[in-house]
Amino acid sequence: MTRDTTHGLRPAQRRTKARAAPQPGEVGRVEAVLARLAEADPDPKAGFDDTDPFRLLVTVLLSAQSTGPTVARIADALFARVTDPAAMLKLGEAQITEIIRPVGLGPSKARNIVKLSAALIETYGGAVPRSAAEMRKLPGIGRKSAEVTANFAFHEPVIAVDTHVFRVSNRIPLAQGATVDAVADGLAQAVPQRFKDGAHIWLFRHGRDTCTARKPACTRCPVSDLCTWPGKET
Repeated sequence: MTRDTTHGLRPAQRRTKARAAPQPGEVGRVEAVLARLAEADPDPKAGFDDTDPFRLLVTVLLSAQSTGPTVARIADALFARVTDPAAMLKLGEAQITEIIRPVGLGPSKARNIVKLSAALIETYGGAVPRSAAEMRKLPGIGRKSAEVTANFAFHEPVIAVDTHVFRVSNRIPLAQGATVDAVADGLAQAVPQRFKDGAHIWLFRHGRDTCTARKPACTRCPVSDLCTWPGKET
C-alpha cells in the first residue's frame, strides 16, 4: 500500500476524540455507497479463505512505507524459509534482515518480527490471537495492521484505515477526520454491520482504482452522485 497525502489531509498517528455519532441522513448515504460497492464486488475476499494469520500479520508489518509488489515478493521469499513463529525465531534476526532488506526499514522490521514471534509463542501458544485488540499488544503491530489481519483472517467486523480508505472516507465523505484513528472511529459508527466485513477492501480498491490521489476518475465512479467532494469532476 502506497503513501499518500491528499488535499492537505495526512493520516497522522496521534489520537483524537471520537467523532460525534453520524446523523440519520449521513448513515443512509454511507449505506448507499457501501451497497453499490458491494454490488459491484460481491465477494471481495475471494482467494483469502486460506489466509495464514501469521503470514498475513508479518506481511502487513512489512508493508509499512513499501509498495505492494515488493512486499508480496519479499513475503514469498521469507515464508519459503519459515512456517510459524518458532521457525521465524530459529531463522534469526540477521537472516530475516537480509531477506527483507528491499522493503525498507529492514533492521527495525526484522527486530519486530522476532519480538512478535517470541510474544506469540510465550503468550498465545504460537497462534495469532483472533481479535484486533489482542494483536495490538504485539510488538510492532499498530491499529491498521491489527485490524487488517483480524478482518481478513478471522472476519472480525473492523475497518482498517490505510491511505486509500482515509482519502475516500474524507472525500465522499463517509466519516471525516484529520487522523487515521478519527476516521476509523467514525466508520465504525457509520457503516452498517452487514457491510463491515467487506468495507475495508471495498474502500481500499475504490481508492486505489477510481478515487485516486492525483486524478480521481469521477466520470466512471459508481458513487459519484452520492459524493459531495468540491473537487469532483462532472
